[in-house]
Amino acid sequence: MSLPLSTVAPVQSDPVRAALDLRAQGRPREALDVLSSAGEFSVDLYILRGDLQMEMGLIKEAAGSYFTVTASEPDNIYAQSNLGACLHRLGRWEAASEAFQAVLKFDPHRDEVRVDMGNCLLHLQRHEEALSCFDQCWSDAARRRALFGRAVALHRLRRFDEAEANYQRLLLLDPKASEAMANLVAMSLDVFDLDRIQKYAKQLLDLNPRSSIALQGLALAALENHDFGIAASYFFRAAELEPQLLKPDLSTSGKLGAAEYRVDRAAFENLVQAARSKAGAARTAGAG
Repeated sequence: MSLPLSTVAPVQSDPVRAALDLRAQGRPREALDVLSSAGEFSVDLYILRGDLQMEMGLIKEAAGSYFTVTASEPDNIYAQSNLGACLHRLGRWEAASEAFQAVLKFDPHRDEVRVDMGNCLLHLQRHEEALSCFDQCWSDAARRRALFGRAVALHRLRRFDEAEANYQRLLLLDPKASEAMANLVAMSLDVFDLDRIQKYAKQLLDLNPRSSIALQGLALAALENHDFGIAASYFFRAAELEPQLLKPDLSTSGKLGAAEYRVDRAAFENLVQAARSKAGAARTAGAG
């Protein structure tokens, strides 16, 4: 019995053309098989192979395909850019930044690539270099990402006033940028500014009622204001989202950071105990 025509792969001497036809039919796996069985190297074949692997979520394999192209043609901007994108997704920050730098060498106006390179440099703790990257982005398309990256770099460099101004500029462009607001809460915790902690944590909670760092910030502010019941309520809600907050060793738990060393430790431990008791009572009620 013959197979339906739609299931038969097109027979062509050109594997790239055959793979493109299969891709157009929504058959990426078969297209990839055609390319994988091809015997000779060609730039077009390996680029298409990388594209298919990216579409299928095979990021490590795609990186290998694009790397093969860049080894043969270092000035292939398309392959270098996609290689950088794959390495970025794999968390290989140094290699990704090198690929992005190769792209910018040939096309210095690619702001989206420059933003991604800045992000890699942040992960590598090279904050001054990251700041320089973000400062060089001028296009409208990259404006928000560059502004956020610049704020994070300034935050990491402990240039808090400048960082806050940049986070605020981003929020003017996008009032629902909850990540920027969360960073403002974290920065306020770092400098232990209770007014700012309350202000930004409340705004963040309005944007995201399930924000653990907002709840922790409000708990800490209430604790410092001796509103123990309110503090316990906020902390219990945070612990529902992050149960590790109730672990005995809080030195590696939560996101209070430097602020933990500024609060009354006994009061903080009582807060944790109250949240544990409330969590236990909730489990008991649920079981009943």
